[in-house]
Amino acid sequence: MNREQLIYYSIKSNGEACGIATMIKKNEPFYQVTLPTKVTTILDDDYPRYFRDLRFPPFVLYYIGDLELLNHKCVGIVGSRIACPYSIFVTKEITGIVKKRYVIVSGMAKGIDSVAHFEALKDGKTVAILGSGIQYVYPAENLSLYKEISRNGLVISEYPGSTPPLRHHFPYRNRLIAASSQGIIVTKAGIKSGTMLTVKEALELGREVYCVPYPFSQIDGLGCNSLIQQGAYILTNEQDLDII
Repeated sequence: MNREQLIYYSIKSNGEACGIATMIKKNEPFYQVTLPTKVTTILDDDYPRYFRDLRFPPFVLYYIGDLELLNHKCVGIVGSRIACPYSIFVTKEITGIVKKRYVIVSGMAKGIDSVAHFEALKDGKTVAILGSGIQYVYPAENLSLYKEISRNGLVISEYPGSTPPLRHHFPYRNRLIAASSQGIIVTKAGIKSGTMLTVKEALELGREVYCVPYPFSQIDGLGCNSLIQQGAYILTNEQDLDII
């Protein structure tokens, strides 16, 4: 097996790991392809080292920007797609402090992810890990954010070209956020949400989880408060960020 073979299989299967594995097993014919974006494979030296910790690391990764950022110290900042004023405030405050020491990783979704990316781009660095093809901007309203991260950070995906975002892509995306980060900060979460899946992946990889507490009876923060009850580190002020 060689890298050209992996890349061809990845494109043919739209990045689906099961499809790639099946083609590898059958040793299907392959052809060398020319790509509009950069690519690294699990066979390459520049493949992000933390992704090798995963039980099922991506065979192929497509990217735009500086791949070396994933070899720096990274922290994931994640949360709900529906942001409330409090969650926006704490996400900006925390990102503004943490970006001085870490590359900020998130999923370029609406809400908290977008807030974290925008704040990190102000004199910091950020990585956007997509649940769609590397050239498919989702949500479409984040086109300007996508372009800015491409120029000054890193956009990366295990899905090629214009592969649309499918529901099962996002848990796979979340595992990459968890693997690339030394810790995960949650600034807003529901009890049942994609954010909780990211936390689950982080814990399985031995990463620490940090949460912002929410006031009594504020339904927006039930997920965060639940995680704190279960043992996540609580973030109440700037001094608490020193534990990260």
